[in-house]
Amino acid sequence: MRAADAKPLERDVDRYLEHLERERQYSPHTCAAYRRDLIGFVRSLDVARWADLRSAHVRGYVAALHRKGDATRSIQRALSCIRSFLKFLGRRGEVDGNVASVVRAPKTRRKLPQLLDTDQTAQLMNVAPNEPLDLRDAAILELFYGSGLRLAELVALDIKDLDLAEGFVTVTGKGRKVRQVPLGRFCIAALERYLGSRDSTEPSAPVFTGRGAARISPRTVQQRVRRLSERQLGTSEVHPHMLRHSFASHLLESSGDLRAVQELLGHTDISTTQVYTHLDFQHLAKVYDASHPRAKRSS
Repeated sequence: MRAADAKPLERDVDRYLEHLERERQYSPHTCAAYRRDLIGFVRSLDVARWADLRSAHVRGYVAALHRKGDATRSIQRALSCIRSFLKFLGRRGEVDGNVASVVRAPKTRRKLPQLLDTDQTAQLMNVAPNEPLDLRDAAILELFYGSGLRLAELVALDIKDLDLAEGFVTVTGKGRKVRQVPLGRFCIAALERYLGSRDSTEPSAPVFTGRGAARISPRTVQQRVRRLSERQLGTSEVHPHMLRHSFASHLLESSGDLRAVQELLGHTDISTTQVYTHLDFQHLAKVYDASHPRAKRSS
């Protein structure tokens, strides 16, 4: 299809993205990813109207992505995006049925997330305040590990979201879903020390600031976590999401309550949380292999 021919179909993509942003309250980052996937799909088509779309078109696009060498997860995301878009068109009466529903993306083995063990975590958290920024960074570490926040959630926090007296933080997660997450005593103490060092703690002010009292950037948080990891553990491989993974795995290992971990992490689907049961089993399997007489191989 020539670029000019794709314009009417691209306008439908624009309407769908406007629906996601205004009515479904998707983030700009998510909408941008959807746009890339859908515009790529539209420009691969040889039809002028959605009524002529067939499953073969979708299957051909998925195959083209696979031949191009796109990651399996990227292909799965693109197919999911196309399915959602066609469902939207179906509600508007522009397609009869969802032809993408019969197309399957290549499967991938789920990669288990990396995490720290409890001793490593304790060593990382034992930050001595060598400089003023250490108070801020210690509070950041405690929030990541103590409450399991995502990077974007932590950066977006305002002072009014904290209730240190009651011991919880109000978090706005994916899809603008709001949840309350408990704060442990170490986290509360770290936040109190950090906020006590601040010149201003107006309710509308960001919790974590960078230069000029502006809201800290995600990139800065990643860099500071890496720097502390190098200082405390001698490795630069620790990142914010690893602390979230460690929070979830350690909590599940101690409690066994998958549903509670799901709520604390803000997962919509419990299957997303179930990856931590695999981590827990992996840990138990290592203990078994190292300790059980019947598991030990003869040398």
